[in-house]
Amino acid sequence: MVTVGVLARLEAKPGKEADVASFLGGGLQLGDEEPDTIAWFAIRLGPSEFAIFDAFPDESGRQAHLTGRVAEALMAQASELFAEPPEIRSADVIAAKLPA
Repeated sequence: MVTVGVLARLEAKPGKEADVASFLGGGLQLGDEEPDTIAWFAIRLGPSEFAIFDAFPDESGRQAHLTGRVAEALMAQASELFAEPPEIRSADVIAAKLPA
């Protein structure tokens, strides 16, 4: 069961769109290393707009993620890949359907 999440909105620098997509695709492996990251999605919202949505069972899982390797990798690449700092927002999960 998931109760909380994180939504990160990302705007690629001009000409860096493919690099952002590749970087996000590689993030799945880091997310797999986090036992409390129940669901992890990297999505493209438009030509240069991307997002990551993660879901966790509780606040401690969310905090572990926000201070973990995925967040560290994201911030390390931010100035090179993104037109502006990532917009990271906490979310409460109202309902979810996940595989059993």
